[in-house]
Amino acid sequence: MKIMLPVDGSAASLAAVQHALQLVADGLQAQFVLANVQEPPSLYEVVVAHDVEVLDEVRTAAGADLLQAAEAMLEGGRHAYESEVAGGEPGHMLVDLIESYGCDAVVLGATGMGNSSAALGSVALALLHHSPVPVTVVRSPPPEQDG
Repeated sequence: MKIMLPVDGSAASLAAVQHALQLVADGLQAQFVLANVQEPPSLYEVVVAHDVEVLDEVRTAAGADLLQAAEAMLEGGRHAYESEVAGGEPGHMLVDLIESYGCDAVVLGATGMGNSSAALGSVALALLHHSPVPVTVVRSPPPEQDG
């Protein structure tokens, strides 16, 4: 089984990776595809940077940086994985990646890096509506309480 793990560096996305690793610990045979999708550059960014290639390099480096924690989790358990940093609208791009990598399932965090108090983020909703494979949504871990 090949499982897509969308990662944006949020606690919820890393909780989703941990959930997938627990499935493997419980006996599931799986390989993983880690994916980070960077939003396309805004008109302002294009005008200021004057070079779309530079913007692409910066976004690719940012995406690779956000994947590092998840890659470390998979490497620590010696799990097979592939990584992809893509650019575009996250919901649509992840559906394309699911199909191109031949994934059988998706495990992702309920919300991402956005400051939304919604139960589900826009990417989770998009995948629930459009994914060609089953989607497991993992809630964010509860915040640490002082005391």
